[in-house]
Amino acid sequence: MNAINIGVVGVGEMGRQHAENLRRSVPHARLVAVADVNRERARAVAAELEIGAAYGSAEELAAHPGLDAVAIASPPKYHLPAILAAASAGKHVFCEKPLALSLTEADAALEAVRKAGVILQVGHMRRYDPPYVAARERIEAGEIGQVVVFKSVGRDQETSAAGACQVEANGTLFHDSTAHDFDLARWLTGDEIVEVHAYGSTVAIPELKQVHSFDAGVVNLQFASGAIGNIESFMDAKYGYDIRTEIVGTRGSLFVGHLQQTPLIVMTRAGSSHDVISHWLVRFREAYLREMADFVETVRNGREPHVSGHDGWRSLAVAVAAVASFRERRPVAIEPARWACA
Repeated sequence: MNAINIGVVGVGEMGRQHAENLRRSVPHARLVAVADVNRERARAVAAELEIGAAYGSAEELAAHPGLDAVAIASPPKYHLPAILAAASAGKHVFCEKPLALSLTEADAALEAVRKAGVILQVGHMRRYDPPYVAARERIEAGEIGQVVVFKSVGRDQETSAAGACQVEANGTLFHDSTAHDFDLARWLTGDEIVEVHAYGSTVAIPELKQVHSFDAGVVNLQFASGAIGNIESFMDAKYGYDIRTEIVGTRGSLFVGHLQQTPLIVMTRAGSSHDVISHWLVRFREAYLREMADFVETVRNGREPHVSGHDGWRSLAVAVAAVASFRERRPVAIEPARWACA
């Protein structure tokens, strides 16, 4: 295949970035349509990106003439209907994480793409971030020996109370944010998480108590190999967007991530200071671009995706177990995978 005709479902902040990348920066990609439940927003994005088709639903977009693939960036509650619409129309699928909000929905998504014979790639974009890629290569080369401890921190600069309370559409903090770290833990260590013990706190955004959710979480991990881990997530750190990971091995350690955006420190009588990364699209802009470029090449060449439906299912299984652990105040085993590959 030459150029791949792609439509984007959901053109909020993330979907808008995917659409712009496809329109202007991804080789062999042709953005032909966008869709959003807010049809006016879809029309505005289509006009800005100079494409002709704007729809109000995934079903409408999937029927667009000549479409090869669909990129889904709507809230997670709507991932399954969009996947079903794309698969039934014979379109390849890129779906943002989490794959769904429940394992039952994830099962249905994987079954749909299997029956349709289409590709499904899940949007765990940190696998495309150059520092994380370099870390995995060093781990695979044996540079730090056997992994002993995995530690990860994910703090958003700020989250509005209204946005945080959209649990019905977006899932909990463990679904919407920590899912990245669950996937990183599997991918970097080459190991599976078999048990979690999770804790949650609602201090920074008290409105979350109304929807029985939480703004900060800590998840302790047990890996199949015997390694252990810990992941911290927080919605409202204020000072900046702070993403860091540490992998401790028997022969050394790796530290990935930094808070500073530019290599400049200002020192005056009042003290020293430096700028900070403020937004996830700043920190991971290149990763989002590389991720979508990889999806396009996967479709063009008919190959297996580097981040499969199985990977999406496994990270969701950890998130589901972490929520159960938090609610039930006990360690919870991860449900065994039911999909060898998808």
